[in-house]
Amino acid sequence: MKRTFAVLCLLVCATLVSAHAQTSIPAAKTQPASASAQTKDPIASALRMILPRQQKNILAAIDAMPADKFAYKPTPDQISFAHLVVHITESNNDLCAKVADIPEPKVEEIKETDSKDKLLAAARASFDFCSSALAKLDDSKLGDDVDFGRMHAPRSMAVFFLAGGWSDHYGAAAMYLRLNGLLPPTAQPKK
Repeated sequence: MKRTFAVLCLLVCATLVSAHAQTSIPAAKTQPASASAQTKDPIASALRMILPRQQKNILAAIDAMPADKFAYKPTPDQISFAHLVVHITESNNDLCAKVADIPEPKVEEIKETDSKDKLLAAARASFDFCSSALAKLDDSKLGDDVDFGRMHAPRSMAVFFLAGGWSDHYGAAAMYLRLNGLLPPTAQPKK
């Protein structure tokens, strides 16, 4: 358990560094007003900083995959691209609800056999839910014990699961795109 938590901590730190390094915010805006300035709710603030970039890239990757390739599997034992989209959607709804301590949204169940348009709309809605849920998030409840199904852990574990999951989900979607001869959104030439 301690090793898993340490690995998750390293993953989140790497995600934060990567997100910060790949974001084009002018240096003046990233510096605090004074050296002694402190961020209120640093964990919630960091997660809110990560969300827009990951949302943009994941949704762009889903949109970039042609509809006739949603059933594509790199090997018979791997999941289809459509299954990845279902997983992203369900993960967002579950983990954003857990981290914000609010109920999951009531949504129509999606299946990997659904159309690209339906799956993309569900993924968009799940990110919209995350945006609204995380907007209200503060760090005060992140130490509360939460049932994650396979384990009980502090609510803050959902922060690590979300940040790591978004990176993993985009990486998987990028791989599926490349295996189909398509450049993922972050590999596209700058316009």
